[in-house]
Amino acid sequence: MNIKSFNENIEYSDNRVVTKIILETSFSKEIRVLLKNGQTMKEHKAPYPIIVHILEGEIGFGIGDEIKLLQTGDIITLESNVYHDLTAKKNSIVRLTLSKLDDVSRVKQVADNS
Repeated sequence: MNIKSFNENIEYSDNRVVTKIILETSFSKEIRVLLKNGQTMKEHKAPYPIIVHILEGEIGFGIGDEIKLLQTGDIITLESNVYHDLTAKKNSIVRLTLSKLDDVSRVKQVADNS
């Protein structure tokens, strides 16, 4: 058993999206993504299915020409290789669930290049 918190040590950055691995299990990687109001993660895709859960805040979640407004408590799933982008409408805490097979450095690279 392993207990972790997505709400500890919340420190937004004015200059970049902040990512942190919170928990790694035998089947998934749980990542916290902190976006300040107005910050974006440019269009990208994941090689495996993902789950995005808005723990706090509000995100414009773009898929193709459509933007879904996701608010606190909302959760969305995407199959692999679906292009998407995120724009914070408020300061937001996002839980990103990746496959154990996915590479966490890919998420950091997307965040750093946004």
